[in-house]
Amino acid sequence: MTALVVGEQGDVLARGYREFAQLFPRPGWVEHEPDDIWTATVAACREALAATDVAPTCVGITDQRETAVVWDRRTLRPPRPAIVWQDRRTTGICDRLRSDGVEDRVAELTGLRLDPYFTGTKYAWLAEHEPALWSGVRDGGLVLGTVDSYVVARLTGGAAHVTDPSNASRTLLYDLSKGGWSDELCDLFDVPRSALPEVVPSSGVVGTTDPDSFLGLELPIAGIAGDQQAALFGQACYSPGMSKCTYGTGSFVLTNTGSSPVRSDAGLLTTVAWDIGDGLVYALEGAIFVTGAAVQWLRDGLGLIDSAAEIEGLARTVSDSGDVVFVPALTGMGAPHWDPHARGAILGITRGTTRAHLARATLEAIAFEVRDVVDVMVTEAGLEVPELSADGGASANDLLMQLQADQLGVPVRRPVVTETTALGAAFLAGLGTGVWGSTDELAQTWALDRRFEPEQGRRDDGRHARWRDAVPRAGGWTR
Repeated sequence: MTALVVGEQGDVLARGYREFAQLFPRPGWVEHEPDDIWTATVAACREALAATDVAPTCVGITDQRETAVVWDRRTLRPPRPAIVWQDRRTTGICDRLRSDGVEDRVAELTGLRLDPYFTGTKYAWLAEHEPALWSGVRDGGLVLGTVDSYVVARLTGGAAHVTDPSNASRTLLYDLSKGGWSDELCDLFDVPRSALPEVVPSSGVVGTTDPDSFLGLELPIAGIAGDQQAALFGQACYSPGMSKCTYGTGSFVLTNTGSSPVRSDAGLLTTVAWDIGDGLVYALEGAIFVTGAAVQWLRDGLGLIDSAAEIEGLARTVSDSGDVVFVPALTGMGAPHWDPHARGAILGITRGTTRAHLARATLEAIAFEVRDVVDVMVTEAGLEVPELSADGGASANDLLMQLQADQLGVPVRRPVVTETTALGAAFLAGLGTGVWGSTDELAQTWALDRRFEPEQGRRDDGRHARWRDAVPRAGGWTR
């Protein structure tokens, strides 16, 4: 959990950070305790505020999307852990709905796919497997939301139950064309519409923090966006065609498509980018589930490195991966392959393979995964991606950024402030309270740290073709 205090020039004045536990109760299941999310939020904000004398004027929130949270409307206490976006337990529900022939209709309404990734499938699982809890949802004592809704409820002492279109559009319950919750989809996933939050604009005052709940502060909450849309906003990608990739636990490529949704038949998602008060702005997205998480696995699961930052130095000790290919489908595959039954695979290992080769293969895999998404954007959706804006923790890895530029064949630009997810939330809140007057003014705050130019000949040197051969071998593993 990260908290930033952002100044009027778009500079980061102070930071706070707290980790919270990720739970893995069964293979393929991923959960968080919502109380832990809230405790970490307050602690990170307290740390950030203690590090600066500048008094905050408003609050913006950005969150992991698709995670399903249930909490008591009155006490705000959650009766069960949140089901995290990476969780795969709803694969069977998705397969069943697909067999029922509803996938095309769901895609038409939502711009999404039938995949365990999305919130609606998680609610359907709760309705099916935890009937006592779902009875409380139907009775109105329990409410539903993604992490942003839960955090706003805690910030306001329960006064507000809201979300924004960027988060709502990731639930499989939101009609992309009508711009609101769909009764048809709520019926399909057995979700009572009365339990869902009100959909409000991404920028503008939607509530006030309760001093008794939040560090004695009474501040307007004026910005809400899902993490990837917030990063697009923080990267100042305000014009159609501008693209970014956030390198986090997963990696997410988004292209602003303006006021018209662009549909994809080749594995990309059509989503709402934001609504700052003058109508919906849409984006085309490629969601890759495991990139930075693969580096974490090398650290925590295999013990090959002591910290994530070590991977660059280790990977640089070899000139290539020694023909090793790592397909990091540790929680299935997202865009553009979409295979919840896939699992990770490491191919091409010999007795000469070292941990350095595996480290380099991991960085190459991230670059290959992003290239797969961008290639679809260019060839299938007809979008131009003349350059890519990079952010997120792994964007600090110079070797990865160079590998990415080489694979895309276009420049990759990294801003001075790479925490653009939090920056985007701050921009939305400040725009909604008059700190900034327009997106043009916000764009002036963006500053370049480094631009990575592609090396000639590297895009078509055969490494990506070998990766494409390896991907199907990891597919369908749990069928």
